[in-house]
Amino acid sequence: MERTLRHSFMFALLLMLSLACASAQARELPDFTELVAQAAPGVVNISTTRTVSSGGFSYHGPGGEDIPEIFRRFFGDQLPMPGGGQKQEHERQSLGSGFVISEDGYIMTNAHVVKDADEILVRLNDRRELKAELVGADTKTDVALLKVDADNLPTLDIGDSDTLEVGEWVAAIGSPFGFDHSVTAGIVSAINRTLPSDAYVPFIQTDVAINPGNSGGPLFNLDGEVVGINSQIFTRNGGYMGLSFAIPISVAMDVADQLKSEGHVSRGWLGVVIQPVSQDLAESFGLDGPNGALIADLDPDGPAARDGLKAGDVIVGVNGQEVDRSSTLPRLIGRVRPGDDVDLDVMRDGRQREITVTVGDWPDMANGGQGSSQSSDSQTRLGLTVTTLDDQTLERLGVDGGVGVEAVESGGVAQQAGIRPGDVLVSIGDQAITSPKQLMSVIDSLESGHAVPVRLYREGRSLYIALRLEADD
Repeated sequence: MERTLRHSFMFALLLMLSLACASAQARELPDFTELVAQAAPGVVNISTTRTVSSGGFSYHGPGGEDIPEIFRRFFGDQLPMPGGGQKQEHERQSLGSGFVISEDGYIMTNAHVVKDADEILVRLNDRRELKAELVGADTKTDVALLKVDADNLPTLDIGDSDTLEVGEWVAAIGSPFGFDHSVTAGIVSAINRTLPSDAYVPFIQTDVAINPGNSGGPLFNLDGEVVGINSQIFTRNGGYMGLSFAIPISVAMDVADQLKSEGHVSRGWLGVVIQPVSQDLAESFGLDGPNGALIADLDPDGPAARDGLKAGDVIVGVNGQEVDRSSTLPRLIGRVRPGDDVDLDVMRDGRQREITVTVGDWPDMANGGQGSSQSSDSQTRLGLTVTTLDDQTLERLGVDGGVGVEAVESGGVAQQAGIRPGDVLVSIGDQAITSPKQLMSVIDSLESGHAVPVRLYREGRSLYIALRLEADD
């Protein structure tokens, strides 16, 4: 009997301890109810309408991209069915999310949510529906700024994305599949993540469930402050698979401020072609490890060449900030205003030195800019930025002529055709490409909707790809 009582007592004690531990763990889990009550009024639903041409046998994803693309930007769009014969125009409706950043009606969302929209409609938390004007969109960061005619709107508090840490709890509010003000939560799983064709955004990676319709919505910290804009997911099947990516709010607000005040975004430009530093290269250049950005080539008329940088230099710091990998350099330089000086820590001949460079403006901005998506710049029509190649570079590459591709716009015509940064455009159709200006002339002469062969030089070999300009609206 005594033994039975002792066992019963021990069992009861273990049960109490287990319940106490479970209760303590439950208390440690975050409660998002107060955050949602405070923030939900400032989150909006965005619907767009645009006229598109149907026909042919190509499938496209929710953002208009080809289905095989593994990184996709999402907003709730219908998947067009394949068709053939004559093209027909029809309206396509899309859904996304956004949030209010000022009481007088400025709203932040993703550029891809409102891309090519003929009409933008914003639905507020109180069910009011307002037509929105596109103030400007920056495709390089996927940020767009809208304006509605309203006053005293509920706004969200803007946080500091630079202080985020891996493992920190975050939450998202948006309209996945059109279900307004849906809340999902998770943790930050990585920071400063680089994605293909997004050199200017140090993405916040989370395990927060993001689906079509969430794009453009806010990512919150536990204080209810916006720390990011939900933009992309990693997927193989078109849906959420455990990885989502948000644009840091520090990047987004800088873009929004420029769109509001200038109508376009200015970015610093060095005029260099860079590559990663491998362990063997690090040893050959006298570096402690595979860090920095190796200058493989320079624009002879660019800021870097003008102020003394050389091919073979390794940039390891920008204004005191470490360049731990080559993908870090475009972000740091891109946030410098053109005309400002930047102090570069450069490894040359095994020794570190400091070189001051007056940063230039991106060539595509210098040729007329890109505020909203209405630019008539021919390079913007393709969605790429090119540079002149000097005779020495052409000889080294083994080509008779061409222009170098410096950047490719995510989701643009050039990217869809398979053009990459570092390629050399040699010819389009039967016309040789000799300069950026002549390229613009050739592109202007191309008919929309027809495929033309493009000859490229890439990594020591020549290849052809097919380029098809989208039909004009």
